[in-house]
Amino acid sequence: MQWKVSAGRRVHKQVDALPKRVKDSLLALMVDIQFHGPVRGNWPNYGKLTGGRHHCHIRKGRPTYVAVWEERDKTVRLVEITYAGTHEKAPY
Repeated sequence: MQWKVSAGRRVHKQVDALPKRVKDSLLALMVDIQFHGPVRGNWPNYGKLTGGRHHCHIRKGRPTYVAVWEERDKTVRLVEITYAGTHEKAPY
């Protein structure tokens, strides 16, 4: 069974400001989560945070871009991307 991946309204605004390469990486991450679940150890600097939240780097270098997502409902298998942007402003 696949996971349903959604992005909040805040993330939609953040994505507009991201470079194309970072947008493509974020889309690839969302597809990866959809088919393989929220635990993504194959992405760079992946880390599990408290409360069912996860993060990883979607582009290394300066600036480093990260994505943060949260497991919302395990029975429905729902994951929401809560942040996509630079490492300095990441909410973790």
